[in-house]
Amino acid sequence: MIVEQIYTGCLAQGAYYIESNGEAVVIDPLREVAPYIQKAERNGAKIKYVLETHFHADFVSGHLDLARKTGAQIVYGPNAAPDFDFYSAKDGEELKVGNAIIQVLHTPGHTMESTCYLLKDESGKAVGLFSGDTLFIGDVGRPDLAQKVKAELTQDMLAGYLFDSLRNKIMPLSDDIIVYPAHGAGSACGKNMSKETTDTLGHQKQTNYALRPDMTKEEFISEVTNGLVAPPAYFPLNVMMNIHGYDSIDTVLERGQHALGADAFEVAANETGALILDTRDPQTFAAGFIPNAINIGIDGNFAPWVGAMIPDIKQEILLVTEEGREQEVITRLARVGYDFTIGYLKGGFKTWKAAGKETDQIRSVSADELAIIMEEESVNILDVRKKSEYLSEHVLDAENAPLDFINDSMSQIDRNKTYYVHCAGGYRSMIFNSILRARGFDNLIDVKGGFKALKESEKFRVSDYVCPTTLL
Repeated sequence: MIVEQIYTGCLAQGAYYIESNGEAVVIDPLREVAPYIQKAERNGAKIKYVLETHFHADFVSGHLDLARKTGAQIVYGPNAAPDFDFYSAKDGEELKVGNAIIQVLHTPGHTMESTCYLLKDESGKAVGLFSGDTLFIGDVGRPDLAQKVKAELTQDMLAGYLFDSLRNKIMPLSDDIIVYPAHGAGSACGKNMSKETTDTLGHQKQTNYALRPDMTKEEFISEVTNGLVAPPAYFPLNVMMNIHGYDSIDTVLERGQHALGADAFEVAANETGALILDTRDPQTFAAGFIPNAINIGIDGNFAPWVGAMIPDIKQEILLVTEEGREQEVITRLARVGYDFTIGYLKGGFKTWKAAGKETDQIRSVSADELAIIMEEESVNILDVRKKSEYLSEHVLDAENAPLDFINDSMSQIDRNKTYYVHCAGGYRSMIFNSILRARGFDNLIDVKGGFKALKESEKFRVSDYVCPTTLL
C-alpha cells in the first residue's frame, strides 16, 4: 500500500494519494490534476475515488477535472449537496480500494459536511486518519467559515458540533494512527497549526490544546473561537466554485496564455479594465514597472495574498512575469479561483521598457540608509505586518497599518507625508506600496529586508512587548 502526502507550501495544503493493488484514491486534490494522473499511470493503477473532506474555502479543488479525466467517482460525506454527480457516503460506510479499506467518519464542525477518512490496511488495522480541516497538527478547524455560506450557522453552534465530532469520532481511535491533515502552518483555516504536516494521534491527544480530555464543551467553544480574525474575502467565493462547478483548468490555461507585445498589452489594459499583476521579485519590481501595476511576487505566499488583495475572483488580469513562468502563475491563480487571466506581456518588463513605454519606480532604502535619514530628520514608519506580529515586537514609534486590512490601513495615511514602509522581510511591504501607488499615494518608500533588517542593524530601538497568545 502506498500513502503519499503531496504538500503545497504556498497554500500550506496537503493532498493525498493512496494506492493498493492497482486501485488508487486522491484526497482533496489541487486544481491542476495532471500530477495525480501521471502518478497513477506510472504505477499501473486506476484512480477509483476522489475523496473530498469538505467544500474547501481556501482553494478550488481539482475534483471535477480529475473525475472527468479518469472516470473516478467523487465522494463527499453526509450533508453535501453539490451541483454535479457525486456519491454521498454514509457515516461509517467503508469504501474498498484494492486490498485496503477507507472508512467514512462524518465529523461536522468546521463545516456541516466535514468528513474524515480512516484508512485500514490489508489486515484491517487502522493506520491513518485523513482529517481534512477537522483536526490539524496542533489545532482544529476554525468554526466560523461555514456561516459565511449559511447565516443560520453561528460559530458557537459549529464549535459545539466540532467538540462532539472530536470526542465521539476521533479521540476514541488508536493512539498509533497517523494524522494526515489538509493544512499546516500558514493556512488561514486555523489559528495555531504546527509546521509539522503529520503526527500520531496519541501525540496530538497529549499536545493539542483542543483535545484536552478534561475540557468542557463550553471551554472548547471559548478557546476555539477566541482570537479568530476575519477570513480572506475570497473564501466564500471558492466555496461556491467547489459546490457549483468551474471551468476546466485546461480552459483557464488556454485563456491565459496569450502572449502580447507591448502595444497589444497596453491596448488590452486600457480597453478591458484588467488589473496588471506583476509577479516578479519585489526589489526587481521596485526598480521599474508598468504604471498602476501591483506586485505580488510568485516566490512568496502568492495565492493567499492574491485572494486577500483582489476582491473579485472574476477580475480580468494581465500578467507581467519572469520569462518562462507564465503558465505557473496562471495555474497558481486558478488554485484560488482567479480564472480570468487574459494574457501576459511577452518577454516580460524588458519588452515594455524597450518599446519606450512609460514606467514607474518605488524608492527603496536599506535599514542603514534609513538610520542615517533619521539622524537628520523625523520620519514616519509604517509596519504593515499583522497586528499580532507588531504587538510581539516592533520598532519604537512605528505605526501599525496591516496589509491584511489595507483599505482600513489606507485611511491612516496622510498623502502629503512621506512614510517608510516595512513588513517582516520585504514581500508584503511591496504589495502594500504597489497597491497604494496605483491609488495615487506617491510618498511611500520601501525598507529593504523589512523588520529583520531593521532589527539586525542595531540602530533601531525595538519594543520588548510580548503579544498575548490569544492574538497569535
